[in-house]
Parts: sequence; structure tokens; C-alpha cells
Amino acid sequence: MPDWVKAGYLEYAVRLPRECALHLIEIPAGKRGPNADLPRIIRTEGERLLAAVPSSSCVIALDERGREWSTAELAQRLADWLQEGRDLSLLVGGPDGLDAPCRDRAEHLWSLSRLTLPHPLVRIVVAEQLYRAWSLLHHHPYHRA
Repeated sequence: MPDWVKAGYLEYAVRLPRECALHLIEIPAGKRGPNADLPRIIRTEGERLLAAVPSSSCVIALDERGREWSTAELAQRLADWLQEGRDLSLLVGGPDGLDAPCRDRAEHLWSLSRLTLPHPLVRIVVAEQLYRAWSLLHHHPYHRA
């Protein structure tokens, strides 16, 4: 990822406390070319994603078919997840989307927007939104809505 993506992600990831820490695990995207076997590539990416998910983790798939959450809704979900004490695994698919088994494994499908966002920006937006939700829960002045 370009330096601006790393900096943007870290800007919010480092603000979160240990009990709400973000740990980024990158799964390399499969090689694409003019004659690429996209179904195979998507399936392989999905298998790699699911292999990285701890079995006890609450899986949230970022997907255009998911539900858009307001900041308040995300904050409430974050409060519930923290109360449960389970780790979260946020799955972001490759450029051609998530494999169906990834969506099937997910307890929640989350759509950041009806717009299509580039993967580098998704990384930053997710980190910022999680920080914003945490700050709302803790009456931190960052969230001013």
C-alpha cells in the first residue's frame, strides 16, 4: 500500500485502546490478467481469508449487499462486541469481491456506502469509523454529532 494509506490507517489504529486494538492481516490478491480465471482467483482469495480467521471470531464481511450502519448503530454494535469479549474479523474481498463462503461465514454484512470504494480507502474508513464509534461510547470529543 502507498505511504498515505499506511499513515491514514495508523492515524486511527494507534488511537484505539488495547481492548479495541486493530491488527491488520493482509492477504495478497491473486494475479489478474487478460485471461485470468476470476472464479478460481476469488475462491482462492476467499479460502486464504477464511484460513486467517480464528474459529471463535465474530466475522463481519464488508460487502455491497450489506447493511449501512449509522455511527450510533456501529457504536452500539461495537459496545455489544466488546461486551461479548470476542475478537472481530473484518473481511474485505479482492477487487472482484468476496467469495460466497466468506459472506456465508459472516455474522454481519456491512456496507460502508452504496458507492464503490477503492481498497486503500476502505482500510482508512474502517479504522476511522471504528475509532469514531469507540470515541462515541467513551464520550470522547472526537465525535461531535
